Amino acid sequence: MTQQVIHPMVKLQRNVQSLVNSNIIKPTDSIWKIALLYGDEWQHWKHELVDFGFTMQDPVKDLLAVEGWDEE
Repeated sequence: MTQQVIHPMVKLQRNVQSLVNSNIIKPTDSIWKIALLYGDEWQHWKHELVDFGFTMQDPVKDLLAVEGWDEE
């Protein structure tokens, strides 16, 4: 039996979806708003998001729309 490893970006995406579901942020809010909620970890996540082509001005809904996080 093999255990599937969840990509770290999937975990971030799920956390962000949870924030949207809880009305803490809106899908139309800019990605930078989640920086306020991640504190010290934000630099890591910001770097990851930029590596995937996101800007901090992109709406959260763009992050949530990603279906696969393959690093090819």
